Amino acid sequence: MELSIIQDYAIQARVAAVIGATVFDRVFSGVRFAETDGPLLYVYARDEQSSAEIEDDFSLLIADIASRILQRDVELVVVLPKVLQ
Repeated sequence: MELSIIQDYAIQARVAAVIGATVFDRVFSGVRFAETDGPLLYVYARDEQSSAEIEDDFSLLIADIASRILQRDVELVVVLPKVLQ
């Protein structure tokens, strides 16, 4: 299921509220929460370094927030750099 821009922004806003603006701007700049496929949420980050940091440090937080906003279970967050989009 392709996420709407409103769902994308809602997830971004909740993540920013939890982790703070400084960390969000550094790590999540240019991120896009794109789509779900069953229990997977696909996220596109600006580069490989950001995608690795998001997946390692924030995937559980993102899965929890996305589950609440999308009202469906998100068990795994797959973060890809935009070059692979």
